[in-house]
Formats: sequence, C-alpha cells, structure tokens
Amino acid sequence: MHKRVMDPGSPDVSTERLMLAIEQMVRHVRRSATAGGLSTAASSALSRLGREGPQRLTELARAENASQPNMTQLVTRLERAGLVRRTADHSDGRGVLVAATEAGAGVFHERRAERVRALEQLMDELTGPEREAVRVALPALARVIADRPARP
Repeated sequence: MHKRVMDPGSPDVSTERLMLAIEQMVRHVRRSATAGGLSTAASSALSRLGREGPQRLTELARAENASQPNMTQLVTRLERAGLVRRTADHSDGRGVLVAATEAGAGVFHERRAERVRALEQLMDELTGPEREAVRVALPALARVIADRPARP
C-alpha cells in the first residue's frame, strides 16, 4: 500500500491526518455494505430516499450531485430492480416523485445494518478513551455539517 509522506512542519498535518482517517473509515464501511449488489451511486440515491422519503427526480439529482440524465438512468435501473417507483407529483402534475419500494427500503435497512456492524467492529478495536473521543467528535462534526446552509 502506498503511504503518503506528510511534511511534519505543515500547520495542517493534524487536519490532513484526520481527513485521511475519515476517508479510510468511509471506504471500509462502504465496502462492508453488500446487500443488493448496488453501485456506490445507486446505494447513495437509495439511502437518501430511505432517509428522506420520496423526492422529485430533479431534487434527487441535485442532492446526489448528478446530472438529470444520469439520475434518470440510475432511477430506471433501480426501478427495473424493484427498489424504487415513480409516481406523479400531486402538487405539480408535470413532476415525478421517486420513492423507495418496500424491497428498496429493505435493502436500504440491510445495507445500513451492514455498515453499522462494520463500524462497531472498528470501534471494538479502539481503547476506551479512543472510543469516547470518536463518539464525541464525529457527532460534533455531523452537527456542524447539518447547521451549514444548503448549497444552491
């Protein structure tokens, strides 16, 4: 494995190490979720629908940082797999809502459980003080992210 050499004199060394640790943790936890055999993009879109409920296709594309044509293709694949369904948006007859089906919600919950187990295994390998530090720090970072204004 390639290890990057960081300049110890850099003022951002601790922040860069934190970023590297977060990236490694996210990759490990994502790889642990295999239910449904979904791609990263499909898993992310299904997770958003599972957490937030039905969304217009345009909103889903924007939230997932995808183009509308790419999201349309992704939703079509998820629909063919029986994981999502499209319905008319009753508030706007021209709009389409995308929602997770019962099967899609099941895959979402199974993948979430797989990721939770992977994170629990990592946490079990930490010392008590390390576990406590992670339990305090990560929710604090999530709170700061949630409090930030939404990007246009």
